[in-house]
Amino acid sequence: MWYQTLIKPSWAPPAWLFGPAWTILYFLIAISFGAVFVKIYRKKLKPKFALPFVLNLIFNFAFTPIQFGLKNNILAAVDVILVLVTLIWATLLIYPKVKWIAYMQTPYLLWVSFATVLQLTITYLNVL
Repeated sequence: MWYQTLIKPSWAPPAWLFGPAWTILYFLIAISFGAVFVKIYRKKLKPKFALPFVLNLIFNFAFTPIQFGLKNNILAAVDVILVLVTLIWATLLIYPKVKWIAYMQTPYLLWVSFATVLQLTITYLNVL
């Protein structure tokens, strides 16, 4: 597999960790993002609250095809930065209205922050 041939930092987690980590994160994302969309549907939140959550899902789901389909580290690095930025935006936007949803983003935010540093490092190690 192409990804296994890439130079990775010594602190990169083992490949088997990504599946369980994302399974837990997608469960939390489904609950918290779902709650946002239900609140918008019930008119407890304005529709503007959907934008960063929708963009985050788009960028999140685009990462795998970019990284493993296109095999493009540079585009994957840009994409993961967009995942991080939209997640921070979504969390800051929702925090004043529904704090528990913002708090529920903490594991996702921590993982995406780590994943961003990891992807940027892999990109740097393999582009130069």
